[in-house]
Amino acid sequence: MTVDFSPGLASISTFRDAEACERARRIPRSRITEHPNPDFRIRVIEDPSEFYQAFAADLVGEIRRSRDAGQGLVLILPVGPVPQFEIAARQINRERLSLAHVTTFNMDEYADSSGTTAPISWAGSFQRAMWDSFFSRIDEELRPPETQIHFPTSEVVADYSTMVEDAGGADVVYGGIGWGGHIAFWEPHLADEFRDDPAGYRAAGARTVELHPITIMQNALHSFGGDWSWVPPFACTIGPREILGARRRSFWLDGDLGNGYSWQRFIARLVAHGPVTEHVPGSLLQEAGADYALLGSVADDLVISMA
Repeated sequence: MTVDFSPGLASISTFRDAEACERARRIPRSRITEHPNPDFRIRVIEDPSEFYQAFAADLVGEIRRSRDAGQGLVLILPVGPVPQFEIAARQINRERLSLAHVTTFNMDEYADSSGTTAPISWAGSFQRAMWDSFFSRIDEELRPPETQIHFPTSEVVADYSTMVEDAGGADVVYGGIGWGGHIAFWEPHLADEFRDDPAGYRAAGARTVELHPITIMQNALHSFGGDWSWVPPFACTIGPREILGARRRSFWLDGDLGNGYSWQRFIARLVAHGPVTEHVPGSLLQEAGADYALLGSVADDLVISMA
């Protein structure tokens, strides 16, 4: 016997539209790639190895095209997913593809409660992850000069948006979607600051933010062995200005915890098919347009399982 049960939303939920959540969770895999905005292109890549190969090919393709056109390339990069960076570095070395024309800005870096960012020596540092998985794996003579590799540390975060603009603005911003709907570490609760100023929200740039509790839990799951006490409480991050101002947006969702279980199935749907709202920052991609790639397990239907 089926019994209707509507428990409502937990207080941790910044987005409060229960009906929109219900509509999003009911979207089947067979319809997940449909979207009314032709510039918001959703695709599903079933196999993880193919997913990361496609991500790497996208990144290397942008580098190659700009080089062949004799143009500079400004990239905004995430830390995760990570495997694509190792694949891209190998391809760059095989092709002897110089990145002298490339300038990179990483999206974010962890910070402590005073706003001081983690040093590269800390194992959880995004700077360290990027050097370990990408930059150090590129042959030295092919790497961008270190003066063209940037991270939003506490020393520069106040000027980070200007630095991106001075470099010519982002050509491509790569990213993913957080469990609570964030893009970079631009968290859903920041919408409250811009309650009556949607234009100001979209123009907001890099800053230090307190991480949402859902983000703490997400990062504890996939990077800190489940230890939420180990996840830093703050981060320095780019804002909507950099993401919406980029010439192209390329987002990749691979939130699989193994055995075909994905923590990203719901938020992938809410971001792509729910209302466009500042309380789900990733939903702004629907209006701006983006390439939105889902790993097969992320696209699978949502079901309740007590197994």
